[in-house]
Order: sequence, then C-alpha cells, then structure tokens
Amino acid sequence: MPRIVIAPCRAMADYLEAVKRSGGEPFELDYHRDDPASVVESADGLLLTGGGDVNPELYGEAPHPTFHASEEGRDEYEIALIRAAADRPLPIFAICRGMQVLNVALGGTLIQDIPSMVNGAAHHSVPEPRYHIAHEVWVSKGSLLATLMAEKIDGDTCQVNSRHHQAVKDVAPGWEITGTAPDGVIEAIEQSGKPFRIAVQWHPENFWRTGEFRPLFEAFVEAARHRKAVR
Repeated sequence: MPRIVIAPCRAMADYLEAVKRSGGEPFELDYHRDDPASVVESADGLLLTGGGDVNPELYGEAPHPTFHASEEGRDEYEIALIRAAADRPLPIFAICRGMQVLNVALGGTLIQDIPSMVNGAAHHSVPEPRYHIAHEVWVSKGSLLATLMAEKIDGDTCQVNSRHHQAVKDVAPGWEITGTAPDGVIEAIEQSGKPFRIAVQWHPENFWRTGEFRPLFEAFVEAARHRKAVR
C-alpha cells in the first residue's frame, strides 16, 4: 500500500480512516521527531490537516484580534514539509488549515477573519455535527476537482461542511482557484502539471462513513500508489 504521511493535528481519527478506506497506509508524523526532508523522500503522498491559525507574521501581517495560534512549532514544520515537497512529484492533498498553510508556504496570503473582513459572508463555521452541510461551493469546469466529483456535483455546485474563519486571499504562484463559496471565499485551489495537487477548505474526511468525498481520497491514494511504483 502507498504510504500516506499525515501532518499532526488534534483530530486525527477521520483522516486516518479516510486514507485507510481508500487503500492507503496512513502514517502520523511527529514534528519533534520526523525530519521534513527525510519524510518527503520516503513518502508516497502528503496529507495536510486542519487546525489552528497560521501565524500572519509569516505572510507579512499583524495578527487580527481573532487570531488563534496552532500548536507551537507546527507552522514552521509544515512549511518545511511543503517546501521540501513542492518541486518533487509527490501527491499533496491539503484540507482546511492545510490549504491555508500550503498557500502561505508557497507565497500566498490569507484572509484572517471571514466574518469581519468579507462583506456578506456566508456561515463558514458550523462545528457540530462535523458532517453538517453549511453551504455550496461553485466548482470550476474542467478542473481536476470537477472531474473527480462529477457524480456528486449538481450543475456546477457541490455541498460541503465548513469549520473555518480564515481563507486564502492571494493565491500562491502556480496554483489556481477551482472552487468558491457564494460569498466569493476561495474553497479550492489546484496545481496542474503535478500528479495530484488539490487543496480544499472544507473537511471531506468527516464523510468517510457515507462516501460523499471518497473520490478525492481515492484519487489521492491512487496517485500515491503510482508514485510508489516509480520511485
């Protein structure tokens, strides 16, 4: 089975299960132990997970009053992981905070607080139940996201859950927007020319029991399987 390394977070269970159900072997990283360069060399796929806010000083801004820091050392570790992986043919799937830290690591910026900084903002924070549908996402036609989710998309929209107050603002160079909420908040970005590079703002891992977003995990694991075969 392809080895999927998973960035550490406080709510790991659903990520582990989603990877297992899709045919991958999950490996939870320890940022006090696992060297980023060595991890990237041995991994078949990298999964970036949800969590606290990325330090805004990393993209040149002062913290907003709502800033809620992630675990000490996590930003630096994940940024090192992402930068080590960026130029390699390593599949990357980034979720929620994972999308945000990926964007910052590669030169993008963030909206620090959607409710106070986005006019007419939708409700992006519905904590329970974790699989509750919060809003729709408009998916770009022709994108990998649209291709993988074709059977789940109604017209050009996909229904998602949501637990975040930050979002991508300026997209990192080389990445493109492929999903937006009705209020304009960026919900998905992709990088073409690589085996699997998708980042989403919602939490597809919470649907492992019902399978709404299993195609994303299956495609990610399949890309990791190919990576394993050719390494």
